[in-house]
Amino acid sequence: MTQIQDPTPTTTLAGGSALDRFFKLSERRTTISREIRGGITTFVAMAYVILLVPLILGGVTDIDGNHLSIAQLTTATAFSAGLSTVLMGLVGNVPLALAAGLGVVPVVAFQAAPHMTWPQTMGLVVLMGVIIVIMAATGLRTMIINAIPVALKNAIGVGIGMFIAMIGLVSSGVVGHGSAGGPPVTLGVDGHLQGWPVVVFAFGLLLMLALYIRKVPGAILISIALSTLLAIVINAIADIDPKAWGTVVPQRPDSLFATPDFGLMFNIDLVGGFARAGGLVASVVLFTLVLTGFFDAMGTVFGVCDEAELLDEKGTVPGIGKILTVDGVAQIIGGVSGGAGSTVYVESATGVGEGARTGLTSVVTGGLFCAAVFFTPLAAVVPIQAAAPALVLVGALMMTQARKIDWNDLEIAVPAFVTIALMPFTYSITNGVGAGLICYAVIKLARGKFREIHWLVGVVSVVFAAYFGINALESVLGG
Repeated sequence: MTQIQDPTPTTTLAGGSALDRFFKLSERRTTISREIRGGITTFVAMAYVILLVPLILGGVTDIDGNHLSIAQLTTATAFSAGLSTVLMGLVGNVPLALAAGLGVVPVVAFQAAPHMTWPQTMGLVVLMGVIIVIMAATGLRTMIINAIPVALKNAIGVGIGMFIAMIGLVSSGVVGHGSAGGPPVTLGVDGHLQGWPVVVFAFGLLLMLALYIRKVPGAILISIALSTLLAIVINAIADIDPKAWGTVVPQRPDSLFATPDFGLMFNIDLVGGFARAGGLVASVVLFTLVLTGFFDAMGTVFGVCDEAELLDEKGTVPGIGKILTVDGVAQIIGGVSGGAGSTVYVESATGVGEGARTGLTSVVTGGLFCAAVFFTPLAAVVPIQAAAPALVLVGALMMTQARKIDWNDLEIAVPAFVTIALMPFTYSITNGVGAGLICYAVIKLARGKFREIHWLVGVVSVVFAAYFGINALESVLGG
């Protein structure tokens, strides 16, 4: 990936300082200013989570018909993201930010809540985190990651790049949903780009590309800031349907401060869900949560760390055990706080795009999330159209990892392609990882090379087969 050159030499800025030694700034050839810039950029790219997650969880009811408070969910989302991200920076020393997982949130909202109360649902989220922590602490999670072929790990990085680019294009309105009888996706609405929000995205993307190619420090952050200002001006003078902007309407906030509401904190019931929903249903939900949380984080950690050039010569992430343990603890923090479990976000790659290489970036991002608990009105200023260009640019940069895959070897090329394709097409990192591993195992078996399949890859492939067939399996067992 192209490096952005900071005008201040690393040696003059942090050499020998306690901050430098703790975060290994000089060793990773980065600077304090670059890390701070990366942390701010990551936060801006992820700020939509503070609004999006509460909207999803607050829009459904539990088995008793109870709604969660949007204000309480907003506080829980920002607080758990902030605490988890700071913890990742201090313990893992990697530029990875965490927040309520968008792969976990739908499971919580649409698979768990209809069968149990909200405290019982949060109890399952906490149990998910405990299981993941145990798997990380025992080394099992690291063993599974290391057992996956390096080429498939590279494919995961490429797939994540396409995935976040797709998120950016869809969120900005450049890619739209097709109408009945037509193609599943189209350019904009019915094959045409429409509306001022798309103009804001186009302006931001072109500006970001120009600044980035010229290696302007803060290119991504500058573009997001200027695009936001443009969006605020356009929204003020043009007649625009607020829904056209998505979850965030760019407008001057009425106030800068908001009182945080921690009413959901510690409102959990660890085992009540098994009694209320039944052992089978609760176990299926817990299994889905664990599998989603496990592999969403695994793919993202590897892909972002690869982009940050933090992999060793064996293709592994140094200190991966601590990183994965923190990810599991973050799931617990999310459940205890009253929202969905927190996990590593692919938007962390936007900070890496600014040159972030250490946990100092995560501390900055986490600090901003914690501050957002009090400044939630400001989170409603940056529209997704201003942040989406960063996702597209970083997605393009992550695609360069495809050169590390031997496309002439079909035994690895086909599983790699399936891994890459299914992530954006199904909007799930987990689906891509699972399908790729299954294809890899089946191809090796078909070629009579079963001894080349690591036993953990075989086990995980079987688990994923059960995951993909979970509805049929639930029907058979429930019947």
